Amino acid sequence: MLLAEVFAIDICAYAVMSNHVHTVLYINAANHGLSDLEVCERWHRLYKGTVLTQKFARQDPMNKAEQVAVKLRIDQWRLNLFDISKFMKALNEPIARMANAEDKCTGRFYKRLLPFALRAS
Repeated sequence: MLLAEVFAIDICAYAVMSNHVHTVLYINAANHGLSDLEVCERWHRLYKGTVLTQKFARQDPMNKAEQVAVKLRIDQWRLNLFDISKFMKALNEPIARMANAEDKCTGRFYKRLLPFALRAS
């Protein structure tokens, strides 16, 4: 799974229910030693990043101000790669977007399923 490759979080087990998902996750502390370039490349596998982080990933020359801006952004991304909330958002958001497009509506996907699940029981 792409998210498990990008985030420093291992998926130990999961169960998809009719209106939610259960996950058993493990924060892989061994990945705390990722270089700035590794963090940037991992993040860019999921998200576009910024013009500066793309420049950094290509290893183009950067002035001092650009280096500082990229370092701040990458430090935040490093924290995000170990954040279970960010992981779950990245997992749930595409599912919700697909369901919203299919149903021609907006809102949280699992909340829409709940009334149907309660009626079915």
